[in-house]
Amino acid sequence: MSAASLMEPDYTDWIGRTETREGGVTPNLAGMLNAAVSHDLSPERGVRPGMELPSLWHWVAFPEFVPMSDLGEDGHPALGGFLPPLPFRRRMWAGGDVRFAGVFHVGERLTKVSTIRAVTQKEGKTGPMAFVTVDHVTTGDQGGVIEEEQNIVYLDIPPVFRPPRQVPVPERMAYDERVPMNEVRLFRYSAATYNAHRIHYDLPYAQQVEKYPALVVHGPMQATMAIEAAERHTGKAPARFTYRVVHPMFHDADLRLVGALDPAGGAIEVGTATFEDYLGLQARMEWTT
Repeated sequence: MSAASLMEPDYTDWIGRTETREGGVTPNLAGMLNAAVSHDLSPERGVRPGMELPSLWHWVAFPEFVPMSDLGEDGHPALGGFLPPLPFRRRMWAGGDVRFAGVFHVGERLTKVSTIRAVTQKEGKTGPMAFVTVDHVTTGDQGGVIEEEQNIVYLDIPPVFRPPRQVPVPERMAYDERVPMNEVRLFRYSAATYNAHRIHYDLPYAQQVEKYPALVVHGPMQATMAIEAAERHTGKAPARFTYRVVHPMFHDADLRLVGALDPAGGAIEVGTATFEDYLGLQARMEWTT
């Protein structure tokens, strides 16, 4: 039976489903994340209580403490709890839209309310797929608020790796930086985020089961590095950050952090890229003047 026929069940019961979680980023956790995403051009950061939390670091504040018995073959929590039990073996963080108001701090108590907005079936170039859109509102005890839309894609595992269409790097780049990428960095980020998805650390699984040529670099890690570079080069704090993963990046090649200023002002187009001049993550940071 194909995934398309299995999509016949009605998943509208999941739309509007909400969960609330409490969390935060301790100094130890901030240190773990900093060690995973930093590179030679990154700013030196302290990890003391009260330090302003860098952009997107709130993503590590809510680890899922799922029992081993409740994990799927891929290392993700099995579907059918908060997320609907879609009939696909591969799921990935496809992109999102983040809006910032205020800041969070190391050690601050954070609360995240997540709501499933939509479950959408589509027919892609490689077959049927589904998208789940989740809205998150994260608030801090000190008044900061981050509102975001997260898009998760579900699809079948192909018999062989089929790379997507390549999106070229932007023209007239304001910067182009090289970041070393390897198994150790991917392991450290998986550990800091408590992410057990096997495509990031289990090479035989990534190659033999999910048909990737190498370990896959985390999309959220790429976004975190991309926004740090954008802030560092513009000297601006983000009001909005939109991003999408357009091509997988792999552990066996260093990646580039690239950025091109919007001629209209108030924004910069950023992303990660290969040395073959195509993007892995395509993003845009906007700020208020």
